[in-house]
Amino acid sequence: MSTIKKVAILGSTGSIGKNALRVIESLNATNEQAQYQVVALTAHSNVELLAEQARRYKPVFAAVTDAGYEKTLREALSGLDINVLAGADALIEIAALDQVDIVLTAVVGSAGLEAVLAAAKKGKRLAIANKEPLVVAGELLMAIANENGAQIIPVDSEHSAIFQSMQSSGGGRAGYPVPGLVAAEQVERVILTSSGGPFRKASPADIEKVTVEQALAHPVWDMGPKITIDSATMMNKALEVIEARWLFDMPVDKIEVLIHPESIVHSLVEFVDGSVMAQLGTPDMCLPIQYALTYPRRLASVAERLDLGRLGGLNFEKPNLETFRALALGFEVAKSGGSAPVVFNAANEAAVKEFLAGRIKFVSIVKLIECCLEKHQVRQNLSLDELLELDDWARTEVAGKACEPRYATA
Repeated sequence: MSTIKKVAILGSTGSIGKNALRVIESLNATNEQAQYQVVALTAHSNVELLAEQARRYKPVFAAVTDAGYEKTLREALSGLDINVLAGADALIEIAALDQVDIVLTAVVGSAGLEAVLAAAKKGKRLAIANKEPLVVAGELLMAIANENGAQIIPVDSEHSAIFQSMQSSGGGRAGYPVPGLVAAEQVERVILTSSGGPFRKASPADIEKVTVEQALAHPVWDMGPKITIDSATMMNKALEVIEARWLFDMPVDKIEVLIHPESIVHSLVEFVDGSVMAQLGTPDMCLPIQYALTYPRRLASVAERLDLGRLGGLNFEKPNLETFRALALGFEVAKSGGSAPVVFNAANEAAVKEFLAGRIKFVSIVKLIECCLEKHQVRQNLSLDELLELDDWARTEVAGKACEPRYATA
């Protein structure tokens, strides 16, 4: 008998969302006993593509979080049996729907945080592609998921690699929301790999001259502008350190980062006996997306196959923490915990926005983040409301010229 899993994709018009739909279409075409129904699709303002997706995949719900586009979406889907939702609360409503089994969240930034928590409270499987839920509210999310029997499976390629490398034949840690993990005491360290972005060989002096165009020219991955800038500053890896700390219940001093320009080894786990397990694959997000949907099963995939014979070699090097100050800050923030990660993340989002608009230099991104962290006194055990207040505070600090480095214009 076939098993039908009902999926909601938060952020279906982005790169992850589009690949997720591609994966689902492939699974449904090639695996009779594993079928996936798209129940809901959401976008922020890309109504044209959202409507095109809705007409093709026939979800029960389609939502646009920018309420100003509600009328346009309703007109585009007129005559179809699709419920149209609008506004920020639409994500929360969809994530909590009884008819949804899996919530795949790919909403860039902290906008989808409340929806992720709503899905966790309903005990759903959460396939998390964006870093912010675990960075901003990792402790809170893991506690809610644990309490309600929700599963958290990472889609981010590095954390998916660690997740796959840490799978236990003995069934994993009882009651832990990330399923199948070996006991923490068996792990010596986890190693996150990074392509190094476009500036992995750059000196601090080189970084001073970086333009928006240069920062957006990623050598390996095709991502949206915000995530691409995070890769250029290595802020993405800093956020991944924080994320790994919560996902795998791992002390920060057991987490390391290595530059791996080929982006073939997506991350590694070293065990206490000296064995190292790694997950390898082409730089194709379809593979981790599919594994999050089909876990614990592995099914035929549309992902490009890896040809080891053609590679010629794999290279690894330690990151230059002087050049990539954001990564050094990430380790410090992960150790501080509490309210530090939410300030770290929000200040970065606001600073990246300023840089992409041409109002500050590339190097000012990290300077602004440091300024916010220096002005903030870390607090522990915060509620969601308190976390969101701090998120707003950090953004205001950056956008409101409260930190002097902002005046270093591009």
